[in-house]
Amino acid sequence: MGQYFLRRLLLLIPTFLGITLVVFAITRFVPGGPVERMLMESQLAGSEFSQSSRGGQVLSAEQIDELKAFYGLDKPVGEAYLDWLGKLARLDLGESTRYYLPVWELIQERLPVSAFFGISTFILSYLVSIPLGVLKALRHNSRFDSISSMFIYAGYALPAYVVGIFLLTVFAFQLGWFPMGGFIGDDFYYLEGFWPKTLNLFHHALLPLIAYAIGDFAVLTMTMKNSLMENLSADYVRTAVAKGLPFGKAVTRHALRNSLIPIASHFGNVISVFFAGSFLIEVIFNIDGLGLLGYEAVVERDYPVVMGILAVTSLLMLLGNILSDICVALVDPRVRFDG
Repeated sequence: MGQYFLRRLLLLIPTFLGITLVVFAITRFVPGGPVERMLMESQLAGSEFSQSSRGGQVLSAEQIDELKAFYGLDKPVGEAYLDWLGKLARLDLGESTRYYLPVWELIQERLPVSAFFGISTFILSYLVSIPLGVLKALRHNSRFDSISSMFIYAGYALPAYVVGIFLLTVFAFQLGWFPMGGFIGDDFYYLEGFWPKTLNLFHHALLPLIAYAIGDFAVLTMTMKNSLMENLSADYVRTAVAKGLPFGKAVTRHALRNSLIPIASHFGNVISVFFAGSFLIEVIFNIDGLGLLGYEAVVERDYPVVMGILAVTSLLMLLGNILSDICVALVDPRVRFDG
């Protein structure tokens, strides 16, 4: 097993390089960028205050060349990418062209917010989905199974951002039960005690958590149900029951563990969600996490932030795939890595 995971870790290197190189090249060829944004701002300022007679452009050609050199836009794509990799090896993600702050500081500032939603969504989804999937499998074709399936399929069909807009419109705007957005209230830091602050946080976080979890909840529930039903009809379960083992023990001792294998294969994939967040949900609810930071970076062409978030999330995704293999190996005794 150790050799297998060592090979997987070595495979991370070319995969990571391929992902980052493609996106880095795209950022160089798409229109817009920090220099273009400064030119537009200078033109608007020059037009407003009549500081130039050439259509409002207040930056000379020499200044534009200096800006391109400052942001590394004067180099070929390959050379610029190697420079970015060299900085990344020194844990230097560059400086934001919008905030003029180190990218790593911006990520560290937003990381706890996205991690809170990611971990909370993960725990909530698994705690509800696995028992519900087991109950649906044991009561297949019952009224409970049919009614719950309607809600589950609806949750799966609706995108998370649509659910977020619906929740925000009904429960925040119309009913006024929840705030319109934000991670915490304006009076959060003035509250005294653990429980008042916790209630304030979850009062703001409940609607986004539902929007986060709705998709994973539906997939995990149906995966658990279908997997358990398949194992309940297997010969080894029927043989155990025929030999006198109570049906409940046959489920818990044999069928349930094997049914967790598909769930375990998805376990590591959520590690990137811990920190990446969701672009649209954080935008809808105005949550100051990595998702909103990434969305604003794409809109504002803040390419150092885009590449910094990509580096972090892609690395987490690749490590999550390895974690999925470890989880499957722990759950499934048939898995062997010596071949």
